[in-house]
Parts: sequence; structure tokens; C-alpha cells
Amino acid sequence: MKIKLLIVDDHLIVINGLKYYFQTKPNIDVVGYALNGEEALQQVEAVNPDIVLMDIQMPHMNGIEATKQIVQRFPAVKVIILTSFSDRDSIIPAIKAGAIGYQLKDVDPDVLTETIFAAMDGQKVIHPEIANKLMTFVASEAEADFRFNRLTSKEKEVLYHITLGQSNKEIAAELHIADKTVKTHISNILSKMEVQDRTQAALYTLRNGWFE
Repeated sequence: MKIKLLIVDDHLIVINGLKYYFQTKPNIDVVGYALNGEEALQQVEAVNPDIVLMDIQMPHMNGIEATKQIVQRFPAVKVIILTSFSDRDSIIPAIKAGAIGYQLKDVDPDVLTETIFAAMDGQKVIHPEIANKLMTFVASEAEADFRFNRLTSKEKEVLYHITLGQSNKEIAAELHIADKTVKTHISNILSKMEVQDRTQAALYTLRNGWFE
């Protein structure tokens, strides 16, 4: 049986290029396309594809949100990300949303075909560049977790108020402790987090989403 493929991209030239290529693959049938995430959800319901090739940056609804909704609403449908974006804010959310594969648009077409067949078998396939970045992200998160776990509960409280932009006096009043105690906590925080000042501490904390 042919694999039913839905292509989602906001550039028709990309869609037409993929359609033309997959016409040469007897086991893959392009059953539709969509120009954004909202259309993708409508098309998934209408044509019931096996695989969705999903871009990320699109108007109205991006590919990450569309992937999340497809995986939740149509669990039998598998989503492969096909994008030009290889940054942390694209990769991690896409995988968390439920994408079974992640390929960049510079991928060899035959490798993309192999990714589709692998996805049908439930295998996760990602571009080598993405795999390398994932390893870096995981190592970075492990380091961040280590730094956060070194802090005492009171130091975490003080750090939280630092991220709110509060002064030492404001933190002292909020936590009902002395100004000197706040300064001691901040000194310990900077040392354990291995940062130079409270601004760096706040930025590092926000970047890693410690208090989300």
C-alpha cells in the first residue's frame, strides 16, 4: 500500500518541488498540501494522511503548534519536521510536540524518503546536524540543572526575586530577612551558578526557565 503524504509549507515552490520529487516514488502518494498550521489540521481531517511533512515558521499557526494538535487529535498520523531552522527554540519544542522526525531542507531527497519509511515503522530519524545540537542542548540542560540543584531553598527564593528585578532592600522586605542576609545569599548564588553578577544570574535563570 502507498504511504499517504501531506505536505505543509508556506512556500508553494517548496510544495511543488516535493510533489514533483515524490511522483517518482511509487510507494508514496502526496494526498494534499497546506500553507499553514490551521490548513494542516483541516487537511489531516479531510485526507487522513499517514505522514505529514511539516515546516515550522508559517503564518496563522506555526508548525510546532500544528504538530502538537495533530499528535493529540490524530495519534495514528506521524509528523516529520522539514525546515530550515536548527536553533534550540525550534528543535526542542518540535520534539516535545511529538514530531517523530526532524530534517533540514538541505537533506538529500533519498534520505528524506528513508525518513518517511522509517517513520511508518515507528522509528525516529533526525538530521545529523540536529542530532549534534541535541547532544549539546542536553549537556547544557544537565549543567543548568546541576547549578540550580546546588542552591538552597532560600537561595532559590532570592534568585526568583532577582529575576523580578527587585533590589536587595525589596527582597529583604519581601522575605522578611535582613539586607545583609540577602547580600550573603546573592554572593552564594553567584558562586554556585558560576556567574559574575545578578544580571547574568537573572538572564541564565530566565533562559533555562527555572521558575516557569
